[in-house]
Amino acid sequence: MKFQYHKFKIDVINLRKNGKTYSEINRIIGKTIPKSTLSNWCRSIKLSKKQQQKIKKLMENNINKGREIALAVNKEKRRAYLESVKNRIEHLQNIAENKDVAKIMIAMLYLGEGSKTRRGSIMIGNSDPKIINLFLRLLRYCYYIDEKKFRCTVQCRADQNIKKLEKFWAKITGIPLNQFYNARVDSRTIGQKSRNLDYKGVCRIDYFSADIFNEIMKIIEITI
Repeated sequence: MKFQYHKFKIDVINLRKNGKTYSEINRIIGKTIPKSTLSNWCRSIKLSKKQQQKIKKLMENNINKGREIALAVNKEKRRAYLESVKNRIEHLQNIAENKDVAKIMIAMLYLGEGSKTRRGSIMIGNSDPKIINLFLRLLRYCYYIDEKKFRCTVQCRADQNIKKLEKFWAKITGIPLNQFYNARVDSRTIGQKSRNLDYKGVCRIDYFSADIFNEIMKIIEITI
C-alpha cells in the first residue's frame, strides 16, 4: 500500500515536470487530489519559462471558459425570471381596451411629461419614441380627434439633420410634415459634436383642445 502511494506521488511529480497543470494531472491519473496536496508534492519542481507560460495560458483559458459558462447560466436565469414576470402580468395586455383605464394611462403620462399651464391645449414632449407613440395611440383611441389640430416640433442639437429628424417623428406620430413647426435648435450645442448618434431629439406634440386638457387635468386631480 505504501509502495502504491509512493508510485502514485511519483507519477504526479513526473507529470508536473512535463508542464502539466494540476487539473490536467487529476484528469490523467483519474483522481481528484486537492490542489494544496498537489502543490505540496510539487513544491520543489522548477518549471521552465516555456512550461510556466503554457500553464499560465491554460489557466487563463479555463478562467475565460468559466466566465462564459457563468454568463450563460446568468443569462438563462435572467430569461427564466423575465418569462415568469411576463406570465404573472400577461392578463394586463388588453386592459387598455377599457377606455376608462386608457384615460388614466393618458393622465399619468401627461402628469410626468406634459405641460400643466397651457389651458387651451395639450402639450407633451419626450425623446423616447415609445412614449410619444403610446400617448398618441391612447389619445386617438379615447377621444374624437381632429388630426388637423395637431402640431409637432422637433427640438434637437445643432449638428443634427433636421429634415431626417422630422421625417422620423412624422412616421412615429402619424402627423404630416406640413403640420410641423420650425425645429428648435439648442444653442448651447453649437460647435459641439453629438456623441449619441441614436439620439433623435425631443418631439413636442401640441393638440388644440381645451376640453381634453381639462379632462386630463381632472383625472390627474382625482387619482393622485
